[in-house]
Amino acid sequence: MSTSVNALGHELSLLDIHPVAGNIGAEVRGVRLSPDLDDALFAQIEAALIKYKVLFFRQQQHLTDETHQAFGARFGKIVPHPTVPAPGNSKLFELDASKGGGRADSWHTDVTFVDAFPKISILRGVTIPAYGGDTVWANTAAAYEQLPEALKRFAESLRAVHSNDYDYGAERTVTEAHRLEHHQKVFVSSVWEAEHPLVHVHPVSGERALLLGHFFKRLVGFSSKESAKIFELLQNRITRLENTVRWQWQQDDVAIWDNRTTQHYAVNDYGNQPRLVRRVTVEGERAVAVDGSHSRTLVSPVEQAQKVA
Repeated sequence: MSTSVNALGHELSLLDIHPVAGNIGAEVRGVRLSPDLDDALFAQIEAALIKYKVLFFRQQQHLTDETHQAFGARFGKIVPHPTVPAPGNSKLFELDASKGGGRADSWHTDVTFVDAFPKISILRGVTIPAYGGDTVWANTAAAYEQLPEALKRFAESLRAVHSNDYDYGAERTVTEAHRLEHHQKVFVSSVWEAEHPLVHVHPVSGERALLLGHFFKRLVGFSSKESAKIFELLQNRITRLENTVRWQWQQDDVAIWDNRTTQHYAVNDYGNQPRLVRRVTVEGERAVAVDGSHSRTLVSPVEQAQKVA
């Protein structure tokens, strides 16, 4: 086992850690993920996650839907997707390439259309194509740190509206009509909107990170055209290749990422090959701005139903 140091200065002596890229991502070897992991070992996995943002574990074929969820519950309360039905009697989010909504091929942070978006996601490769289908993650904290000081201060002053009802169709071709239909009938079966600080403070590390991705709708106080230009400027900073790591999936791999300091993109280059992955999602908390203000809900089907009642 190698000795590394996490972002808070603690040694990670129980883990065999192998960085995959310079600014994000590490493979952890020799660990059999389980809800019964030793507390000290689990604590070091949590610490490594803060440092590396995304951790990769090979050969986790022993995990079932049940133990996958039970392991996720070690990080906190697990929650289902707000709009997409979970498979079976579970809280899993399933991405099946054979179905309309199974290809997450645009840059995003998970579920930022709710105020308390997930803090951690745990993705398991159930069926992996023979080639293609990699996933890429980007470090949103590094992207913030690399901004010029004047741009940091400007970004910290901004608030952004995120929604699941974004212009999905603009990214699709005419041959992907089934994906647009799935988006309209399932993903947007209920509409959510939240307002977030564009720069938020990580509750554990204290790092500042950009909060953008494809659920972004507009900036508060700016026109749609102005919002799009500012979004493009900052989003391009996040997805610079130097801030990313690309993982070539193998059967039964598990990836765990800190959803508060990352975006990710599933590369859609595997044609009609089957690709099935399942995600456990750990409940987060409202993002906190540099000035101490919080994210807030703008549109919620739950609140709308309560008003009607």
